[in-house]
Amino acid sequence: MKFMISQLSYLFREREARRNLRALLKYLVFVVAVITVYAVMFHFIMFYAEGQRHSWLTGFYWTLTVMSTLGFGDITFHTDVGRMFSIVVLLSGIVLLLIVLPFAFIRFFYAPWLEAQIRLQAPRSVPEETRGHVVICRNDSITRGLVRKLEFNHIPYFVLEPDVVAAGRMSGDELSVIAGDLDSRETYERLRVGAARMVFANAEDTVNTNITLTIREVEPQIPIVALAEDEDSIDILQLSGATHVLPLKQRLGEHLAARVNVGASSAHVVGRFRDLLIAEFVVHGTELVGRTLRETRLRERTGVNVVGVWLQGHLQPVRRDLRLEDHSVPVVIGTQAQVEQLDRLLVERDAAVRPVVVIGGGKVGRAAAEALKRRGVPVHVVERRERARREFAGRVDRLVIGDAADREVLEEAGLNDVPAVMLTTSDDAINIYLTVYCRRLQPDINIVSRINHERNIEAIYRAGADSVLSYASLGREYVISLLLGREPVMVGEGADFFLVSVPPGLVGKTLGESELGSRTGLIVIAVEDGEQTRTNPGPTVTLPAGCRLVLLGTAEQRQRFSEEFES
Repeated sequence: MKFMISQLSYLFREREARRNLRALLKYLVFVVAVITVYAVMFHFIMFYAEGQRHSWLTGFYWTLTVMSTLGFGDITFHTDVGRMFSIVVLLSGIVLLLIVLPFAFIRFFYAPWLEAQIRLQAPRSVPEETRGHVVICRNDSITRGLVRKLEFNHIPYFVLEPDVVAAGRMSGDELSVIAGDLDSRETYERLRVGAARMVFANAEDTVNTNITLTIREVEPQIPIVALAEDEDSIDILQLSGATHVLPLKQRLGEHLAARVNVGASSAHVVGRFRDLLIAEFVVHGTELVGRTLRETRLRERTGVNVVGVWLQGHLQPVRRDLRLEDHSVPVVIGTQAQVEQLDRLLVERDAAVRPVVVIGGGKVGRAAAEALKRRGVPVHVVERRERARREFAGRVDRLVIGDAADREVLEEAGLNDVPAVMLTTSDDAINIYLTVYCRRLQPDINIVSRINHERNIEAIYRAGADSVLSYASLGREYVISLLLGREPVMVGEGADFFLVSVPPGLVGKTLGESELGSRTGLIVIAVEDGEQTRTNPGPTVTLPAGCRLVLLGTAEQRQRFSEEFES
């Protein structure tokens, strides 16, 4: 009862709700007036045309039964005038009571009441005892994956949502959400940013600047990570007080360019683990194609250890008899010197430099083209916008203005003669379509693509992409790495590093006896035992109590590990 009263009081406090209720009340007064007029006319026609007398209550009773189409039939007219009047009452009743009234009630009362319920569900402040939480300033494509990572690392978080109704729905979806304005100092005081661990400003550049300035009024020392769409915004955000500025689209273009197999093949460093580098390279065009891992003798020749092999979006666990296909991408771990030795091995095998076609000339496409040019790789860009001529003037070797779905446009860009194509448009559907199209035109071409939403990753791999990076996963990884104080690691879409304590059931067993890889699919990168770290441990390594495992795999494989060993 108290909850109902609070809802109604909240509803009546809203200006728009009061307008809606006044409109509903006006309509109800109009309906009552029509019923009264019909009741009076009922008495008039019954007396002069039918010669009958009835009470006033009977007049209202007859009018309501006819207008609502109940029609009990106990009181009827026998003259044509009376029957004509009954038809008018019946038709007006259908419109006023059966059609307009329900819609008016839903529009002006029931829908606002439901909205009031949702609004009341949205929290306005965090609990007083909250400490060490992360404030996320917007619910975007990065947020969902970031929330999963924060929950996995047992870090509390709160998503800021200006729309109270949307905040109520998010709260119903079991997200920790706070309703409040992005530019309000009171909002960040209620979020207790002074006790927070980090603020992630992930709105537009102008809004992020306002957010940063507002937070700095409340708490000068809180770390603020701000996204930047434009390079020109980096300095502005830093001057506003942002601790770290992430030009994410520029980073995405650079990561995509590093995954393109062209010219002198080399290993692309995707992260660091202590003093070791984690890198990947494309097998295409090298002597390694068609060989098993045992036959490549990479460890003997370079010192690096192969910890996994990407093939069509799936990370294959290491087996000595695993055969490397043309589009396989091995993931290796080793020292700086060992990775450089691997680079020399790859360069010796493929030194030809041929152009790369970049489809999409937005921020990501421009960043990718510039990264390729720094490597000395010729770049051909396909872009729809005519103004791209000015943006790319002198920056690329060839610019083709037109629709990439047109075969003549792709042929003009040189698709028939290039080893790789990069898809950087901001539309996932277009990237998937162009992947299928380019794969059909050139079955052996290396296709690297951008994707915005993680739900489309499987689809674009099925379409034929060799390597995919999403904006969401890149942003999530950079934020988590800053939060945990480590280097960002972009092993591949869907894969991640996990640091877990050895479960009691595995203490004293060797890695081979644990069957960890076969039962979960996870790859053991290292075993940490106090100050000692064993990288790429073999099956005979024993797992002592208190040690920690560094694992590489997907979130599903990590969940399988928890079900198999931790539960």
